[in-house]
Amino acid sequence: MSEKQRIVIPGDLLSHETSRRGDGTYARDGSLYASLYGLLNERERTIRVIPLSGRYIPRRRDLIIGFVKEIIFSNWVIDIRSPYEGLLHVSEYPERIELDEMSTHLKVGEAVLLMVKEVDPMMNIELTMRDRRLKVIRSGRIVEISPSKVPRLIGHGGSMISLIKNATGCSIIVGQNGRVWIDGEACESLRAAEAIDKIERESHIPGLTDRLTRLLGASDPPPMSESEEENNILNELLE
Repeated sequence: MSEKQRIVIPGDLLSHETSRRGDGTYARDGSLYASLYGLLNERERTIRVIPLSGRYIPRRRDLIIGFVKEIIFSNWVIDIRSPYEGLLHVSEYPERIELDEMSTHLKVGEAVLLMVKEVDPMMNIELTMRDRRLKVIRSGRIVEISPSKVPRLIGHGGSMISLIKNATGCSIIVGQNGRVWIDGEACESLRAAEAIDKIERESHIPGLTDRLTRLLGASDPPPMSESEEENNILNELLE
């Protein structure tokens, strides 16, 4: 494995060029360090760390699926499948409500489609629902995959997730935190969940698109790049 593809751990020195800071890194005292365990991905203009495993690390404007853990003062505390909890302030709910009405609009245990509004250096995470796509989830099913497999599930240009949607007729929303909302007829949503599970288990094995097409009974699968840079690097590690 080349120096530019080495595994790093939090705190590892990556560079003295802080202008190249990318995902999974942080700058301190004029140097760039790894903020998580993963694979160093160094390019001409950016240095980033691709997570190999573990939990989700939030980034601004990520679309995610969370579960309400509790209500504290003017905030819903949200489990976002991360080492860090997210806070959804009442002002970020899509309609104006009073504090004493919070538990009637969004109950403890309910699932919700959210966006990460801000993440500060101390990993305080502000969430929002002020977007027409965001809502409380009260139908369908939610399945979970490793956050590192999300790009593979979506596929090149959205090809893989489109294959599943077209074959099952289900609405599928993939959260960057590895939670996937499937909404459709019961038997079809089960087929979609099985396909998603197959992608997670076999994402490192060549020919996945063809196998998935056969599983779903689909025809004319969309073109799929099996050689995206990150997948190549990850596959090398998994072999």
